[in-house]
Amino acid sequence: MTVNTDPLAEQDVPLAGGLPLSRQLTVKILFSFISFLLLALTAIGATLLLSWQLEGGAAAINDAGSLRMRTFQLARELDQVARQPASVVQLTERIGRFEQTLQRLEQGDPARPLLVPRRPDILAELDQVRRHWNTQMRPILLAAASQAHGSAVQVSAFDREIEPFVSKIDLLVGDIEQHNARKTEWLRLCQTLLATLAVLGTVALIYLMFLLVIRPLERLHLGIQRLAKGDFSSRVPVETQDEFGEVASGFNDMARRLAEANATLEFQVEAKTAKLTEKNRELSLLYEIAAFLNQPATLEDLSQGFLNRVLRAFAADGGAVRLSDTPHGMLFLVAESGLPDGLRQREHCLPIGECICGEAAASGAVRIEQLHELDDAERYDCQRAGFAVVSSFAISTQSRLLGVFNLHFRQPRIFTRQQQQLLETLGQNLAVALDNQRLAAKARELAVLEERNLVAQGLHDSIAQGLSFLNLQAQMLDDALHRDDRAAMGDSLAQIQAGVQESYDDVRELLTNFRTSLAAVDLFAAVDAILERFRRQTGLRVEVQREGGGAPLLPEQQLQLLFILQESLSNVRKHARASRVVVRIEDDRDVRLIIRDDGVGFDAQEVAARPSGHFGLAIMRERAQRAGAALSIEPVVPHGTLVCLHLPHQHRLTA
Repeated sequence: MTVNTDPLAEQDVPLAGGLPLSRQLTVKILFSFISFLLLALTAIGATLLLSWQLEGGAAAINDAGSLRMRTFQLARELDQVARQPASVVQLTERIGRFEQTLQRLEQGDPARPLLVPRRPDILAELDQVRRHWNTQMRPILLAAASQAHGSAVQVSAFDREIEPFVSKIDLLVGDIEQHNARKTEWLRLCQTLLATLAVLGTVALIYLMFLLVIRPLERLHLGIQRLAKGDFSSRVPVETQDEFGEVASGFNDMARRLAEANATLEFQVEAKTAKLTEKNRELSLLYEIAAFLNQPATLEDLSQGFLNRVLRAFAADGGAVRLSDTPHGMLFLVAESGLPDGLRQREHCLPIGECICGEAAASGAVRIEQLHELDDAERYDCQRAGFAVVSSFAISTQSRLLGVFNLHFRQPRIFTRQQQQLLETLGQNLAVALDNQRLAAKARELAVLEERNLVAQGLHDSIAQGLSFLNLQAQMLDDALHRDDRAAMGDSLAQIQAGVQESYDDVRELLTNFRTSLAAVDLFAAVDAILERFRRQTGLRVEVQREGGGAPLLPEQQLQLLFILQESLSNVRKHARASRVVVRIEDDRDVRLIIRDDGVGFDAQEVAARPSGHFGLAIMRERAQRAGAALSIEPVVPHGTLVCLHLPHQHRLTA
């Protein structure tokens, strides 16, 4: 790297506002432009003045020249008056016009403009013309006008004065023309000077701009190009003490600082690249393990797959996953890799708090042991197996320890804080996956228990009641046998046969219900199958009304709806004594199931007073609640029963 030898480049750059006025580039340029502007305005002003004077002189020449014409016109009018006295008015008008013209020449008219050059000789000639007019010409004309007729003597006298008068006018016009000619030469000279000034000023300004602005900018531009290409030794010469000098000094200082920063930039880039590479590797490992743990698998498969991926990522020689049995205070080996057979057999079941793994499970903290640094008296089985480093990380979630996983290394290994945090996060991911499996198993167990409860309730409301009735009839039959009452025995036997048949029908209905719930796919198809079976069993007239075609129900919701329909039809068969049943299904945003019969109905107060309800209300309401629906059962006036199930759209989507 080239070292800058320019002393100005090493100095602190002052602010542009701190420069003296005489050294500021702005002042220099402004002074140059103002000077050029003043010269240009002076030349333009002189040109405009000369042009105005020439225009006024030309008007004076025109008016002065018109005096000659007006003189001859007056001579003609005078001759006319001598012949025709009626022409006196025209003569008077021409005299007035002549004097007006003469007065304009004497006074001038800046508005036209009209200006007689204010030279003494020209003014004297104009005065001679005025005196000759006033003394010689005008009296003759006024005398003829006052007498209302002219005479030959007046005409002759006026004609004699014409030639000397016109000579004086010609002399005046000639002098004015000579004066205008000299002014025209001055005007041309000023125009030539103005053109020369424009050319020279433009050249001077261009050179000045090149000298003060363009050349310094080009040097800065070249310096910036070299700097952009990586040449941090690039410097710009400081030739002036103005703003560009300060910019050049600032550029040199910036280049020096960039050169200093570039000396360590490559190292920093390599460090950042290595850090980003490590981050990407960690993210890739997290994504890979998270995707694997989200797959359905057994506990052993999840643990083994997790362990294999962690071992591969950290180049470990062995490892294990142990889950805790807190009530018994034990750790059980569920997955391992790279462990010797003897070590695997001895530590298959490890008490919590014993050895490195047990101690880590007891504390829940990260444990990393450098076995080669321990005394011989503290040798572990892992050390005897040839491992130099044993690490243990918790498998925990929501402050609950599920176990630990271990990484074994045969060579010394140092874990960074970032690597430890990554392994702790991986342990938490494994814990979440294992905990989800436990929750799923509990959910399945709970679902089985709930279904068993519903089955038990169904058996209680159907089979149990029938068996109770049969038990009562059996007692009555026994009493009839002791009394040898054949009529009572026949009646009891008939009741027992009817009760057995009804219990048999209930059992078949329950079996059919479970088969239907498992086999049904389409709601309407399942409803049709249930109603068709109901028709065969009862022979009742069944009317089906369906409306809409909403989104498919969740399987759990469809199951509960079918169970409620079956329970309602069962109640109709057992108790309603109806001849007609209407089933209406409205499947739009909301789902409504309406079952109406024309049977005997029921007493709502009486049913409410019973512990379990006459129609299995507890079961039906519980199933409706599980589906997120509302259930209402009401008597219909004058007779019959109405069952209405309403599933709102927000529940059909989230239940």
